[in-house]
Amino acid sequence: MTATPEPTTYPETYYAGAYWGPRKETPEECALRTADFLNLLASCDPILAHWYKPARSRKDARKHPLMPPDLPTLTEMFRRGVNRERGGPAIERLGYSFWFGNGEAGADSADLRITCGDYSGANPNSCVMPLPKEGPGMERILTAPVLANVVRSMVRPWDPDWAFATSDSYEDTAREPDFAPFSLGWITYVSNRLGRVPPLPAPVRVESVEDKGTLILLTPERFTARNPEHMALAERVRELLDRAELFVGAPPSS
Repeated sequence: MTATPEPTTYPETYYAGAYWGPRKETPEECALRTADFLNLLASCDPILAHWYKPARSRKDARKHPLMPPDLPTLTEMFRRGVNRERGGPAIERLGYSFWFGNGEAGADSADLRITCGDYSGANPNSCVMPLPKEGPGMERILTAPVLANVVRSMVRPWDPDWAFATSDSYEDTAREPDFAPFSLGWITYVSNRLGRVPPLPAPVRVESVEDKGTLILLTPERFTARNPEHMALAERVRELLDRAELFVGAPPSS
């Protein structure tokens, strides 16, 4: 009798992101926020301390570092990333976007995708970072203290309505309704503009981020969608946030 093969188990992947409502900003203002963000991010882990301009290849990208942050270079990157119709003028109300990486291959690869300056509400402002998928870099970053610092590094310069770090698997299995202003993650930040975070059960930890908002850390160990206890805790916390009406309506304009 032929044995039935075991199902393939893929490693759980993670990302961090910050999101905010319509906010009119110039390329120069977007560049200044990005420079502050990159400087804060550099202190979180060595592989988050070097970034490069987009290029045809990783080798070419290495010739054009973005660290230390150079405001004229970042400003030009945002200007080039303005939305426009083919052959038409720039549509400034849709903001500016660009993508860049840390120049690493394989295990230590990380990317940043930034959209800033949209004030139409049609092209949501965000700063999103897919995290390393394996190796020593992943093991260092996917710890509660380091990942909490990554989220704080996003909050301070971008002043988002909400931010989080989570696993793709959890997000796929726990989709929030379309009207919810934010999703819950392993680590979640909620701006004071959205409301106040209620008391939450252990082992959840709640911390203030300056006078901007609140950081919610679900578990001190790595949160995973494969752990039923983690999933049950997330559902409980989500219910409490829902009762506090933090999941009602849409994010306010920043």
